[in-house]
Amino acid sequence: MRVFASLDEFAAAAGEQLGTSEWHTVTQEQVDTFAEATGDHQWIHVDVEKAKQGPFGGPIAHGFLTLSLLPRLSAATYRVDGLKMGINYGLNKVRFPMPVKVGAKVRGTAELAEITDVPGGKQAVVRWTVEIDGEQKPACIAEFVVRLLA
Repeated sequence: MRVFASLDEFAAAAGEQLGTSEWHTVTQEQVDTFAEATGDHQWIHVDVEKAKQGPFGGPIAHGFLTLSLLPRLSAATYRVDGLKMGINYGLNKVRFPMPVKVGAKVRGTAELAEITDVPGGKQAVVRWTVEIDGEQKPACIAEFVVRLLA
């Protein structure tokens, strides 16, 4: 866990790797809960027996479930002290090069790609690469835009 004492200290890390999270195992329960929340009940995610016969040899996590892990991975990777709040502002670019099979472990590596001033704080573009344990390709590459207000 990399800890920044202030927003200015965080801003000074522009262009640097912020760190890598711990491994997180993606479970069928997570996939099923995500399917309920989003209404995406496609068989490749929720029908375990049918998915075993499918193109991935078993159920896979929704791409958006993988993306939704970014706040969790972020909280385990770095922290900026002295903030009033952080706000998810959006995404610039997202790709899912490799599906995450249920039971796989994923972790994220963050890089502070860009930081700019906004009223009350800073806007950061954090480039995330979510890797899958044992796979060559990443599960997700995303530019996550956050507003950090001091």
